[in-house]
Amino acid sequence: MTDGTSEGGKARALKLSSEERKAIAIAGAQARWAKADPGRENLSRAICGSVDKPLMIGDIEIPCYVLDDERRVLTVAGMSRGMAMAQGGSMVRGLNRFELFISRDRIKPFVSASLAERIHSPIIFLTTSGGKAYGYEAEVLVELCEAVLAAREARVLQKQQEGIAHRCELLVRGLARVGIVALVDEVTGYQQVRARDALHKILEAYIAPELLPWTKRFPNEFYVELYRLLNWSINPLAAGKPGYVGTLTNSLVYDKLPPGVVDELRLQNPVNPDTKRRRYKHHQFLSEDIGNPHLEKHISQVIALMRASDDWHMFKRLFRRAFPDPQRELDLRDGDFKQVTSAAPA
Repeated sequence: MTDGTSEGGKARALKLSSEERKAIAIAGAQARWAKADPGRENLSRAICGSVDKPLMIGDIEIPCYVLDDERRVLTVAGMSRGMAMAQGGSMVRGLNRFELFISRDRIKPFVSASLAERIHSPIIFLTTSGGKAYGYEAEVLVELCEAVLAAREARVLQKQQEGIAHRCELLVRGLARVGIVALVDEVTGYQQVRARDALHKILEAYIAPELLPWTKRFPNEFYVELYRLLNWSINPLAAGKPGYVGTLTNSLVYDKLPPGVVDELRLQNPVNPDTKRRRYKHHQFLSEDIGNPHLEKHISQVIALMRASDDWHMFKRLFRRAFPDPQRELDLRDGDFKQVTSAAPA
């Protein structure tokens, strides 16, 4: 580009109204983010995190995830709400609000080039539920809050930006309190104790203190739909079922209970080395108020996916999308199951 062209571009920019410059900025952000948006197969995936369990900083909630490359990310929309930014027409699915914010003359001098580059390049990833989301690494929130507070200290903020600065102060203070507790836990080794305590609370809620009498927990429809998808010709309501049904039941149902629960079930209900079978059904060890209601709700969700599927391969795709678990490879085999003609003994 020649110097004349560059000067001409600057001259035209000076003639634009603020609304026209804002429209150009939005269009540029949309084009840049669309170009950076790869196909789903190329996206990073969240291995931990959930909208239902957000990061809590005081009373402020921000959805957070850990990706398969170990990046800790906060969602863009969650950060925007957490910083009390106005939600309006310049928002595009909760995105370029931050780009517009740091481009303003009063904030821009306090934003480092590194921070600006990261804000201009959001992380596009798949959440634990399989949906596509936009986020920033967690450090971006801290650095942006520090930039806003520096601008406030310099007394350059506009009146409508004071509310954002106040929220940034709350966030930084809250993070400082959480940070010092985490450091003490790490140095003293209490983080391992805390993890064990959390697991104990989960098991206490899900595992019954005594064995429950047998009750039918799996509706007939679960087996009818399962056999249909596997293209099995045997009676799905027969008492004796092929051993592979137990394997599938573990992968589709029990393995989807909270971490640690299925390990405890296997410990309390071990396989008999002589019969190669368990004496009881796993659900007899689950609590009536939490464990079994969770189990039954999950079974209903699995049945719904079965109904929506034309064949086994379609069901697998839907199931993995609905219940992604990169840390555990589901035992859902491929192949032709027509050769199964008889059931295993009960």
